[in-house]
Amino acid sequence: MTRRYHYFDHEADIGIEAQGKTVDEAFANAALAMFAIMAEPATVIPEREVAVEFDEADLELALVTWLNQLLGQARLRGLVFCAFELEHTGSHWRGRAWGMPWRGGAERGTEVKGATLTMLKVEQGPKGWIARCVVDV
Repeated sequence: MTRRYHYFDHEADIGIEAQGKTVDEAFANAALAMFAIMAEPATVIPEREVAVEFDEADLELALVTWLNQLLGQARLRGLVFCAFELEHTGSHWRGRAWGMPWRGGAERGTEVKGATLTMLKVEQGPKGWIARCVVDV
């Protein structure tokens, strides 16, 4: 299996770059990369589902909106996510995330404060889509 995401250094923050066969898959993998900074995905049980929906015509801004909406839902509900699904039609996006409440003893990684416009890029390459941005930690 091809690696779905990787990280790159960016001063005090962390860059994420995710790949996918479709833009929706690349965005879902970017969400996985972002939440993997906060907790090892394999240790998170997908017992709760949260839906997000938004409108954004610009693909790059859609990536940042998606990631920040997920962070907002996670904070609001006290959850950490480990699995993601996203689809869009035109400029309308619908996504779902699965995760669990933070529990005592759960090992927390680095808190992500938000996805930024820094080094933001969404593009189709020869092997699929790439979604990249820097997250503020």
